[in-house]
Amino acid sequence: MYKMSPLQHTAAHSIPPHTLTRLAREWLAEDTPNFDPAGVCVGSQEVEAKLLCKTPHSILAGSPFFTAVFTEVGCTVDWIYQEGAEIGPDAVTLTALVRGPARCLLLGERPALNCLARASGIAARCSQLKAMATAGGWHGEVAGTRKTTPGFRLAEKYAMLVGGVSMHRQDLSGMVMLKDNHVWASGSITEAVRSARSVCAFSSKIEVECRSAEEGREAAGAGADIVMLDNFQPQELHVAACSLKVEFPTLLIEASGGITPENLALYFSPHVDVISLGCITQGCPVVDFSLKIQKPDAQ
Repeated sequence: MYKMSPLQHTAAHSIPPHTLTRLAREWLAEDTPNFDPAGVCVGSQEVEAKLLCKTPHSILAGSPFFTAVFTEVGCTVDWIYQEGAEIGPDAVTLTALVRGPARCLLLGERPALNCLARASGIAARCSQLKAMATAGGWHGEVAGTRKTTPGFRLAEKYAMLVGGVSMHRQDLSGMVMLKDNHVWASGSITEAVRSARSVCAFSSKIEVECRSAEEGREAAGAGADIVMLDNFQPQELHVAACSLKVEFPTLLIEASGGITPENLALYFSPHVDVISLGCITQGCPVVDFSLKIQKPDAQ
């Protein structure tokens, strides 16, 4: 039976059950909006299917969503691997068993696999980035961004948690981030921070995207909690971050823009608290899963 480690148990329990149900129903309705003619071919006899992972050394993520989809169509899932576990090293690894009426199992197959493949791919990349930060002795947090797939953000953000990195803000209603367009439309960094603070008061942090140390200094002086140094070259980042920390010791500094798994280590600095990467969700490889119904004689 499926048992999660304490850390992943906590991550999975951050998702309200009604949210899992809602998403599962939305994904199923998208994939089968009316009739399912192929369901006539297979009927409702009870079958068992093997969930196979064909990408060795992957991180399993998304099992709550996978299970929710099959629960919605009257099937059961027995997990062999725990959420957050590394799968493999074999080329093909049995990961779970799914049982239920054949036509119902096939209704859930593609939505469930899509979610699991995407979430596991993100978790695997996050685990790689987290390992790089640990190996580099860096104190800060690797983080994702809002560059997520429409309608799939919650699953992708959850996958970041499983992979061991920060989700960053969830949406525009969370932490305030003032980007270049906000500043230009407001007239100045100071005015943008003042206006935002008048609405969010003490309950939300304010982050400002800055293109220079001077802009970062203006943002910190106006009361920003976090300064994002955007699209800095590594050496420029180190100098700017150091100067801002000297003047504003409690200021959080985030680095972002142009950072990839290949150059991440160049951005590690004792003066940088967060490094965010859009590539956590954009262009991230998926994990290859398949679901194979067992023939009666094989059972």
